[in-house]
Amino acid sequence: MSALTDHDGSTGLSETTYAELREIAARYPQARSGLLPMLHLVQSAEGRITPAGIEACAEILDITAAEVSGVATFYTMYKRKPVGDYHVGVCTNTLCAVMGGDAIFERLKEHLDVGNDETTEDGKVTLEHIECNAACDFAPVMTVNWEFMDNMTPESATQLVDDLRSGVEVSSTRGPRICTWREAERVLAGFPDGRHDEGPSAGGPSLVGRELARANGWTAPEAPQPAALGGPASGAEGAAEAADTSRAESETKVEESGAEAVHEDDTANAKGDE
Repeated sequence: MSALTDHDGSTGLSETTYAELREIAARYPQARSGLLPMLHLVQSAEGRITPAGIEACAEILDITAAEVSGVATFYTMYKRKPVGDYHVGVCTNTLCAVMGGDAIFERLKEHLDVGNDETTEDGKVTLEHIECNAACDFAPVMTVNWEFMDNMTPESATQLVDDLRSGVEVSSTRGPRICTWREAERVLAGFPDGRHDEGPSAGGPSLVGRELARANGWTAPEAPQPAALGGPASGAEGAAEAADTSRAESETKVEESGAEAVHEDDTANAKGDE
């Protein structure tokens, strides 16, 4: 089967996408390291991971389709069925859940008339409950095409999906304007859209520690002074040398301890023989 033909005989990846897959693989000293962004590009082009996409990646990387499929099915960010224009994720991990994430998820399922990992009839929104996104200081958190929407409520979540479906421009709480899921997947494949500096990159809760430090005059400890001439090297080399010295001393102590134990056993045996 051609890498450009899907299992049902329909045309799969375009020649342009196939060339871009090769471009991604060429970025890495070992081409196989490019598999994850290559799969994102497949999703950008196809809206999901297709058999043709799997075959193309396998052919370019000179690995088996089973190996590619193993990676594509391991990570939940790779989808085997079509995703809507907007992938809406609701964090239902512990903190977000107790702060309202579970209530948000239930409200959206009812409002959109979909279940988990299902897409609305108009193809606009795919809803999914997601695991921790390391944004607990903004709980409860949602994502739209992997961009953060912080401090959400059932009401604001409902308004968000309605805006997305009606074409209203929506911006991330800490990031750029929301693009489509396929456009986001292309960025994850390593083809920037020029919007990396758009919008704030940090919110108030993330900066509280810095502001407290400034208000109280707190500073980080000073770096160690360079070693005296003739002493151990400073910086990374010094740290490595110190680690080697410590490890050697520990091993010596273990060896000496073992030797002492053997000596005591020999002495005890000798006395027993007498």
